[in-house]
Amino acid sequence: MIAKPEWFNQRKYSGWGVTPRNWQGWAYTLGILVPLVIFLSLPDLDSQVRTAGTVLWVTFVILDILPIMVTLKKDEREYRNEAIAERNASWFMVVVLVIGILYALVTSSLNHELSINWFMVLALFGGAFVKGVSSYSMDKKGC
Repeated sequence: MIAKPEWFNQRKYSGWGVTPRNWQGWAYTLGILVPLVIFLSLPDLDSQVRTAGTVLWVTFVILDILPIMVTLKKDEREYRNEAIAERNASWFMVVVLVIGILYALVTSSLNHELSINWFMVLALFGGAFVKGVSSYSMDKKGC
C-alpha cells in the first residue's frame, strides 16, 4: 500500500515486526505515530470515537506492514536463528501462561470462588493446537 520493503529490516533484537532501515522508513514511522498521538490527545473526543479511530488506524498500519514483514528476504542463517528465537520465546510464553493459570486457580480456590482467565487458557491450548496441526502438516509434506 504505502510502505515499501526497502525502507525496513526485519526486527531481530527487540520483538517482532520491522525496524526502519533508512530515512524513508523513519519518515513512514513518524507519519504513522504522529497523527495517532495527535488524535489521541484531542480533549473533546468521545471514548467510543477514540477507540474506533484507534482500532481503524492500527488495522490500517497492520495491513500495510504485514506484507512487508512476510516478504523481507532472509538467508538460511537468518531463518535458523529466527526459528530458534521464536522457539525460545514460545517456551517462555507457555511457562508464563501455565504459571498464571495455576496462580489464578490457587488464589481463587483459596477464596472459595473458582475463577480462571479463559483467554490465558485459550492462548495455551490454541498454541498447542496450532503446533500440532503444523507438525502434522509438515510430516505429511515430508519436511
